[in-house]
Amino acid sequence: MMGKEILNIMAFLQTASTNRLESHFEGKPFSIPDFEMIGDSPLSGFLKHYNLSKEEILLLAAALVPHIIPGFFDKIIERFLPNGGDFPEFGGIKGENQRGMLPTGETLLFILAGIDLSERLNYLSLFDKSNELFKHHILRLAQVKAGEPHLSGKLLMDAEFIEVFTTGKVSLPSLSIDFPAEHLQSQLKWEDLVLPEQVWSQINDLQIWLKHKDTLQREWDLGRKLKPGYRALFYGPPGTGKTITATLLGKYTKKEVFRIDLSMVVSKYIGETEKNLASLFDKAENKDWILFFDEADAIFGKRTGVRDAHDKYANQEVSYLLQRIESYNGLVILASNFRSNIDAAFIRRFNAIIYFPPPKVEDRLLLWEKSLPQLMSLEKDLELREIAERYELNGSHIMNIVQYISLVSLESRNFVLTKELMIKGIKREMEKEGK
Repeated sequence: MMGKEILNIMAFLQTASTNRLESHFEGKPFSIPDFEMIGDSPLSGFLKHYNLSKEEILLLAAALVPHIIPGFFDKIIERFLPNGGDFPEFGGIKGENQRGMLPTGETLLFILAGIDLSERLNYLSLFDKSNELFKHHILRLAQVKAGEPHLSGKLLMDAEFIEVFTTGKVSLPSLSIDFPAEHLQSQLKWEDLVLPEQVWSQINDLQIWLKHKDTLQREWDLGRKLKPGYRALFYGPPGTGKTITATLLGKYTKKEVFRIDLSMVVSKYIGETEKNLASLFDKAENKDWILFFDEADAIFGKRTGVRDAHDKYANQEVSYLLQRIESYNGLVILASNFRSNIDAAFIRRFNAIIYFPPPKVEDRLLLWEKSLPQLMSLEKDLELREIAERYELNGSHIMNIVQYISLVSLESRNFVLTKELMIKGIKREMEKEGK
């Protein structure tokens, strides 16, 4: 059924394009044909959800067609220009890899209005940012060189919508220069996490917001009065559970979590950082993802005085990121080692500030008990409480040590953990930290 709806929308585009060319070259009256949906597919569901006009369906079809039928427009034009020739009114450009014509905004404008000036002006609103297709970043016009018409940009569809319309599924984006974020997943459960009671209470507040945010904003009509989304700061020493907490929030609320690699976002080239951030937020918008900015001090630290152009643009980048975070309609989590590293002006913008302290003795004991494999037994003179009291380790340290002693045990085929091996593993981990 998926293929039938695509064929249906392509036939609709072909008829409308042919009607326009017959009007332009042969003087026949132009009309946009009727469109009726058939079957039940992701594309059909999309058309119903957005209740698109015939003109908007043509816009959507024009952006989709190069990914399904290369040379679609070339074949239609060939009927009217069998000997070839330039036809600038139709718009379109040649791709670097695809040999067929790729539609531009001008292509769709010509199909709808031809060369009728008043009609062309009427249809310009189709490309406005207020149009749902552009507002939700489903479609966009490629950026053009300064001084060239905006509508001469390629008409592009978001890759995720191309995939879902053609295959019925959508793959999550992978970490890349264009998408500087890593998808976080974990096999762990909440009960594997060891945190103070106060932290659990604050995490529960985040889960409550994720559960009820749509009701709060729509049914209770608070969307007009509250800023969109929710912003939380996780701060505390490394290895205390900030990343895994963000990951499990997504797991238990059935939302995807992406860790933003700020080293890939922040560019030494002026203006590039904003471009990278725009790409990230445009992709995440309206998908209800949880965005986790690790090492947030890299960009949200104390703002500098403006001494040179670099300082000026650095502060502009921070302002731009803050603007995008505040307008994002999902959960944004910023992680930092120290609360004092974050500019006081930003602190006020957070809905929640959660401190992840180093684990105390009882927490360390619980971490050891939860982390050691059940197939491993303890030597009689090895007391976990003594280890917990003596060595101030965090959860990350303990897991590294457990991995080391487990590998040594597997290699030696001795599954009784000795005090000697435990101390060796601890010292090995502490040496890594320079302790």
